[in-house]
Amino acid sequence: MRPAFDAAPAYGEVREIAKGLLWTRIPLPYQLDHVNIYLVQDGEGWAVIDTGIKTDAALATWEQLLAGPLKGKAISRVIATHHHPDHIGLAGWLCEKFDAPLLTSYSTYMGSKVISLGADEGMTRNHFNFYTRHGMSEEVAGVVAIQGNEYLRRVANLPITFLRLVMADVLEIGGRSFRVLIGDGHAPEQVMLYCDDERLLFAADQVIERISPNISVYANEPNGDPLGHFLRSLRFLRQEIPGDVLVLPGHRLPFYGLHQRCAELEAHHEERCDLIREACASAPRTVADLVPILFPRPLDPHQMTFAFTETLAHVNRLVRRGEIETIRQEGRLVSVPARRPG
Repeated sequence: MRPAFDAAPAYGEVREIAKGLLWTRIPLPYQLDHVNIYLVQDGEGWAVIDTGIKTDAALATWEQLLAGPLKGKAISRVIATHHHPDHIGLAGWLCEKFDAPLLTSYSTYMGSKVISLGADEGMTRNHFNFYTRHGMSEEVAGVVAIQGNEYLRRVANLPITFLRLVMADVLEIGGRSFRVLIGDGHAPEQVMLYCDDERLLFAADQVIERISPNISVYANEPNGDPLGHFLRSLRFLRQEIPGDVLVLPGHRLPFYGLHQRCAELEAHHEERCDLIREACASAPRTVADLVPILFPRPLDPHQMTFAFTETLAHVNRLVRRGEIETIRQEGRLVSVPARRPG
């Protein structure tokens, strides 16, 4: 695997990847401090792939782009790859500003709509109980639940209509033809776009250079298996997409080496499953017990949300594989080696 570029464009600037294809970045207020935005020439305007989060800094960066390298050009359509606020947060703002249609998957649109309704007391309590059932202290659970709600609200109001993208759709943008691919695990029905003529893969957060996309279990689906979905999506990419494509991810640098990166991600998650299986063999473990084994560095509340829910994703994967089981012990859920028949 090798990066396709030495450096990323500065905020407010663009970099040409190919004729009629631009790359820019929007800032994020987190440790992962940016999201990649791609623009594909679409007639007299540009189709934009992802938008950034709804913050003052992100809006200011967009205004800088529209007054600078994109001056005088319209946004013809807005494509949102998935429902996370760093990707869809300003989709509604751009759609309204340019009277542009929104294109995305059904899960992305409806998931964002549900989130926009806000967290009522029952939802907040469910999140709090979700964390404490798995061993998190009440003090930390209260902070993490509130922080998570704040992140999810950073999405501008979406248009009341959208165009649904599904697997195997063909999307024509300017003179380019893109095959719609759907991944899962990081987010339900995550949209990717593949141009076979130019060997271009807009991979969203399914495959990223050097870092592993977060794989989380949600409080409203506590027994879900997103890691299983994610690994299946990686196998699909290795089978269906050539290894020499230029991968254009949602974060960090574009790169070559899709198949190698998919294999590295599979190995990374298998190593984490090994750590959990070994820890549970020595003593019953809550998810809170397992978090520092997988994430030994200090974590702020935002990072803890992702670390905790990703640890549970590995626990649920091992439960599905029949290697551990989860039981209730003193009011908490703990994981132990699976009992063998007989």
